[in-house]
Amino acid sequence: MSYAGPDFEPPQNRRPRRGPLTVALAALVPGALLGWLVYETVGGSGDEGGSGRATVRSSSPAASNAPSDDAKEPSASPEPTPTATPSASAPAASGPLKGKVVVIDPGHNAGNFRHASEINRKVDIGTNAKECDTTGTSTNDGYTEAKFTLDVAHRMRTLLQEQGATVKLTQDGDRPFGPCVDERARIGNQAKADAVVSIHADGSGAGNRGFHVILPGAVHAGAADTRPIVGPSRDLGERLAGRFVAVTGSAPSNYIGDGGLVTRKDLGGLNLSTVPKVFIECGNMRDSKDAALLTSGAWRQKAAQGISEGIVSFLRG
Repeated sequence: MSYAGPDFEPPQNRRPRRGPLTVALAALVPGALLGWLVYETVGGSGDEGGSGRATVRSSSPAASNAPSDDAKEPSASPEPTPTATPSASAPAASGPLKGKVVVIDPGHNAGNFRHASEINRKVDIGTNAKECDTTGTSTNDGYTEAKFTLDVAHRMRTLLQEQGATVKLTQDGDRPFGPCVDERARIGNQAKADAVVSIHADGSGAGNRGFHVILPGAVHAGAADTRPIVGPSRDLGERLAGRFVAVTGSAPSNYIGDGGLVTRKDLGGLNLSTVPKVFIECGNMRDSKDAALLTSGAWRQKAAQGISEGIVSFLRG
């Protein structure tokens, strides 16, 4: 998402420093950098392979069942009434994650731009009040963050269900706008999720590349108390970052964070969560090379696989 949005205060760019988190990822980064250099050389192929199905080999048969890319926008239909009920999950398969609940939060909503008054409404995030949601960002060619996040969420759902998890989405393109950031947190809490991941893509300046995972800081104010989830959320985030590097070949952000990890205290979706939760900014939509990856169906399948593998690692311990 763009840092200009209401759920993000513009962080100060800083030179990444080496620290324990960088060391934690060191074993994975060298191999991943080879893939990153290949992407640097070719500029990220936007090739959808015709069908849009992923060509990446997966440890799960889900890769062959990846959803096709949307070649056309869906036809207009009557807008549903906003609801706090998360999108229903198909019955979980038998597998190592049987009995585990994962909530996937596709950032933003393609309909937000048509509902300015609703998404500009202030909601309580514990530390202060912020707007309900934002429209998100897009590539320079108009591929929206909302479309990206929902596509990756669908791919993740398939992968995780095949591992036996019960998967719920905070929205599935089935509501006119939102949900608001406080409701997104509430959906994960009410589901008693074992893990929640909010999917995003950044809207930073050209030349800023790479992914970063956002972890909750310790907040105890108003309705927010993240202290019980700070530790497990960090574990989830570190595992997710490691697997994202290994599977996608993407490098951690070159403009924010330490080894691809950032701690924030100003996000309602994290502040109000009572279950382990992280955000991931999968790349920068406003950089042409990152945009070429984000608009590639094959790369989105890798992103979904990397995030899912991080979740599986966290849940299996």
